[in-house]
Amino acid sequence: MIVREVKDSEKDLYNQVVTHVIQSWQWGDFRKKMGLDLVRLGHFEGNKLISAYQLTFHPVPFFKYTVGYLPKGPMPDEKMVEALKTLGERKNAAFIKIEPNVLKIENGKLKMENLGLVPSKKSLFTKYNFLIDLTKTEDQLLAAMHPKTRYNINIAQKKGVTVYDSTSDEDFEIYLKLYFETTKRQKYFGHTSTYHKLVWQTLMQAKMARLLIAKYQGKPLVAWMLLNFGQTIYYPYGGSSKEHKEVMASNLIAWEAIRLGKKNGFKIFDMWGALAPDARESDPWYGFHRFKAGYGPIHVEYVGTYDLILKPSLYNTLNIADKMRWMFLRMRG
Repeated sequence: MIVREVKDSEKDLYNQVVTHVIQSWQWGDFRKKMGLDLVRLGHFEGNKLISAYQLTFHPVPFFKYTVGYLPKGPMPDEKMVEALKTLGERKNAAFIKIEPNVLKIENGKLKMENLGLVPSKKSLFTKYNFLIDLTKTEDQLLAAMHPKTRYNINIAQKKGVTVYDSTSDEDFEIYLKLYFETTKRQKYFGHTSTYHKLVWQTLMQAKMARLLIAKYQGKPLVAWMLLNFGQTIYYPYGGSSKEHKEVMASNLIAWEAIRLGKKNGFKIFDMWGALAPDARESDPWYGFHRFKAGYGPIHVEYVGTYDLILKPSLYNTLNIADKMRWMFLRMRG
């Protein structure tokens, strides 16, 4: 088996092998537009591409080193770890963070640690997620929902809330406005305007992104960006107005997102994260978790986040510095 960088002419082969939109060729192009150093590696047997993944390298402020990040890739094996070590040395990486798009398996932790990977001190993607099976009928999907969720969907419909999908720049500006209204109101750190614009421009042109807008009395109340790749449609980003909460526009837009996924032939609706099964109501994300849970999804757990340490003497220092940085940002926020 040979491991090498994937060529531009192998784009279609690459997309047939990877399993998550974050690993898609188009997402990699978006990351490049953000100015990041991105590398795509492929494992080949002859001319056949067996496995592929892309990762980014991020410069560490005040240090001459980088940190690698490989989200939603395949389950690591010895050949992959060997290739990452070689690439990491070339990129002067202190460590590479790995978050496989692989559901938790028996002895998964042991298998990861046998490869020299250590449980990470910080996760970027959640270890848990909600997935909805879109092969079910609409009646089956409605029956699986929490009664309160079905009730709220009915309220929105009776109140006259309307939902439409769009790829227009005008509606993207509506989405952006509602997104930043939400981050400010709920006091969390969202992505920048540039980030959202480049995601939108790159993936929309590839027919991998669209918007859903919910309106009440002609006024936009909720806007979601939906992504799609392979057989999956994803709900990664959204925003809402603080006005007219009583008309339950968020409940209806979620249902229409599910219906849109079915209409377009997707098999899975990925809700982009969840809390653990024993989540407490005091968790700041509990309300969002409960909202998603109302739609009757499957609650899944991934193998988790692991680090491939390449510069042991720097590893703890960089993690402490990152922790202090986020403490400072939260205090300032």
